[in-house]
Amino acid sequence: METTIRRIDMQDAWTIRHHVMWPDQPFDFIKLEDDPSGIHFGLFSDKDLVSVISLFISNEEAQFRKFATVEHEQGKGYGSVLLSYLLKEAKSYEVKRIWCNARENKINFYKKAGLQETKDRFVKAGKAYIIMEKNLDT
Repeated sequence: METTIRRIDMQDAWTIRHHVMWPDQPFDFIKLEDDPSGIHFGLFSDKDLVSVISLFISNEEAQFRKFATVEHEQGKGYGSVLLSYLLKEAKSYEVKRIWCNARENKINFYKKAGLQETKDRFVKAGKAYIIMEKNLDT
């Protein structure tokens, strides 16, 4: 299997976001107001889009959001590859700090990528989140 990562249209990201993250919500629930200004990336296995992530840069900070891998492709390392790519890409935009709203059950995944937990936690639509961050300035 050959994998490639490239920029994708936000509409392509929406399909996977909805299917993986919030299938019980209306389709518009997964759209972000900032999507038009985001940089959306997709990981393709052969020709199939299997993982998506969106990057939003503001000055020297960036947030990645709506990170999702199709269910039957989870556990194969695609998410780790895509996140690693995104962290390098963010650095190329001179981002000093990157952060995300991590679902609590995914904390260890993000720790493996070098992100650290903050004290900030919240609940959205019944799911618990913690803000995690990484300094890219080093």
